[in-house]
Amino acid sequence: MTSARWQRLAGKRWQIGQCAVAAGLAYWIAHDLLGHPKPFFGPIAAVVALGTSYGQRLRRVGEITVGVALGVFLGDLLTSYVGTGPWQIGLIVALAMTAALLLDTSQLLVTQAAVQSIVVSVLVAPASYAFYRWTDAVVGGLVALVAATVVPQAPLRRPREQAASVLRRIVELLRAAADSIDDGDVDRAVSVLEEARRTEPLLRELEGAAAEGLSVLASSPFRIRHRPGVRRMAELVEPLDHALRNTRVLVRRVAVAAYRREQFPRGYAVLVRELAGAAELVALELDAGRTPEQARDVLLAVGHDSALVERGHGLSAEVVLAQVRSITADLLAVSGLDPFTATDQIPPLA
Repeated sequence: MTSARWQRLAGKRWQIGQCAVAAGLAYWIAHDLLGHPKPFFGPIAAVVALGTSYGQRLRRVGEITVGVALGVFLGDLLTSYVGTGPWQIGLIVALAMTAALLLDTSQLLVTQAAVQSIVVSVLVAPASYAFYRWTDAVVGGLVALVAATVVPQAPLRRPREQAASVLRRIVELLRAAADSIDDGDVDRAVSVLEEARRTEPLLRELEGAAAEGLSVLASSPFRIRHRPGVRRMAELVEPLDHALRNTRVLVRRVAVAAYRREQFPRGYAVLVRELAGAAELVALELDAGRTPEQARDVLLAVGHDSALVERGHGLSAEVVLAQVRSITADLLAVSGLDPFTATDQIPPLA
């Protein structure tokens, strides 16, 4: 649990630093350059707008900036005329939300307009400073907008790294399944099945990494040259999802066969290990930052061998063989082949 917390913190350290710098910069601009004595809303707008995720970041920054500025402006304007109190707060919130809805239907914009109008109405400023606060909010939003375009390279590498992690888990499961095919150890086969059933978070992390990478591309004009690579990695999510799911089916069938004392032909364990080796080569290529085209010949060899392997007579043997061929096709798709072309590359069973 502690390790997971540190990993979560490590994954967000850039965003934390970015928010901290943006808050300080917004304060400096409003206080030192513009001469505002208490630029409370500048840092607030910058931090709230940036947040800690890259998804739809530029849109979120714009919505929050408008919402905060609108709420602060209306709060200052109305408070100067009607004062502060229960009915005044209700009136100010209603008017701020109405104005925000007329501008846009974004829930984020409407909520921020309401919240900031409340803050401004309760924290009444001196008359000489009242209308400076909406300027501070605009400054904070503009700083956040500039900061949002500056993103690190780490989110662009993460989809590739996560894809390699999924493949390494597939390799581990395939090799463990091959051992169970060899010796029929029921306890180990069931243990491997339990491990296979815990792989779903890997896929969710892969999907999240791909979505974050694409969001970074949309947020930053400075990462244009990375677009082809990140989009290519995002396209791997579906075939890797299929490969991991097919691996789980294979592992489950091996566990069922071990429980029922069913025997596999001798070549099945060899074939599964051969597939594990090919999957490991795909992972190594991804780790090196390359499209795994170099692994394609090895995968094609696995597909060829699967068509010639001695066939079993039971259901378990047929299921395992079918899954080996399906996983091979999935990994060929990961190597860059069209899924239908990948399937056609595997010879029909003898």
